[in-house]
Amino acid sequence: MPQLGETVQEGTVSVWHKQVGDRVEPDEILAEIETDKVSMEIPSPGRGILKEIRVQAGATVPVGAVLAVVEGEGESAGAQAPAPAAAARQGAAAPSGEAAQARLAAVGGTATAPAAAQNDPPKPFGRVRSQRLSPAVRRLAAEHSLDLRAIGGTGRNGRITRRDVIDFIAARQARPAAAQSGAAAAAAPAAAPRPAPAAAAASAPATARAPSPTQATPAAAGAENRVPFTRIRRLTAEHMVRSKATSPHVLQAVEVDFSRVDTVRKAMRDAWRARHGHSLTYLPFIAYAVCQALREFPNINSRVEGDSLVLHDYVHLGIAVDLGAEGLVAPVIKHADQLSVGQLSTAIYEISRRAREGRLKPDDLSGGTYTISNNGTFGTLITAPIINQPQVAILSTDGVRKRPVVIEHPDGDSIAIRPVGILAQSFDHRAVDGAYSAAFLDRVRKLLETTSWTVDL
Repeated sequence: MPQLGETVQEGTVSVWHKQVGDRVEPDEILAEIETDKVSMEIPSPGRGILKEIRVQAGATVPVGAVLAVVEGEGESAGAQAPAPAAAARQGAAAPSGEAAQARLAAVGGTATAPAAAQNDPPKPFGRVRSQRLSPAVRRLAAEHSLDLRAIGGTGRNGRITRRDVIDFIAARQARPAAAQSGAAAAAAPAAAPRPAPAAAAASAPATARAPSPTQATPAAAGAENRVPFTRIRRLTAEHMVRSKATSPHVLQAVEVDFSRVDTVRKAMRDAWRARHGHSLTYLPFIAYAVCQALREFPNINSRVEGDSLVLHDYVHLGIAVDLGAEGLVAPVIKHADQLSVGQLSTAIYEISRRAREGRLKPDDLSGGTYTISNNGTFGTLITAPIINQPQVAILSTDGVRKRPVVIEHPDGDSIAIRPVGILAQSFDHRAVDGAYSAAFLDRVRKLLETTSWTVDL
């Protein structure tokens, strides 16, 4: 089981694409692994024969556990037995009985059911080979014995999302209640027509007919709906609580005039989209300025180990990517400080697209030294992000809007309309102080406001 990110401790084998005895080639896909953050494919490390599968589909094991044994050409035919400790961990993590059958069915696996369970209701239908399902979707399908063929997907390329499953469950639960209500209404005798109300009653004030405050109205009845946390949400909550408990968070923010950036974006907007197929946003300019400023403020580009600060002489930039109801991931652009604005734009677009398509690799989620969270597309004013451990700072980019700005001139001040946005940084007060963080933010602001930006097509 590969390391799937700094904070990820375990992974689930969702499906095996090869069986024991199959011949495999280098980089041929053996299995798919899923965590609370991402789904990814595990390639064969070399050419040979798949001699042993030690972790079956549906089992969750810790990072470092042996998943399978591939015997290379010329190697001994005998495979070593798993170490007692590893076997114990795998045994403890692997599901058993009906739960294992449901999880295997949910990922398209097969298993021989015990004789006593032959008459059990059918398990959820396995996913279509071309469609990826998140762990939350598979678990909900298994818990409620759903046939996934009956659920329409509203996600990207028709993908079934957690919200699709929840809506399907709610609709299924509502149907029996509606049917029971209809049957009761049909069985009840027809009510005798009431006499017309007297004229005096009709002229009574409306307050006389108002219901008592203690009476429940039909609209208020059954308004609550309890939705259990998914595994993704539980683990995300644990990560966030751990980060807040580990790092004393401090928030600082600066306003940035994006006039120079806007000039380049507007001049190149159509040509850039025509050539690259995506927009030239503010984010790659911000990322470039951050990478340059991190060279001057290395204590921001670091991690805390014990009573020491470990400084990085490279910038591996994490970019937070929203996956909708499925959660949030922060894939990493390696050596981002060596890229131009145009290269950063392409790298951010590509890694975000692969994240939403579930095609990230283990290396994409590891090694980050600083993270940017982009909420600006939703028009937010200011966001206090939570640090992505073990990093010591994270930057939130919020909405850029036109605002009146005071322009200072030797002959007097004036007011102009400029595109202005807020950059907000949460930093670990163990690593740096407020003055150091503020100086870093001021440097990022000046780079964005004073650089003569050029972007190569």
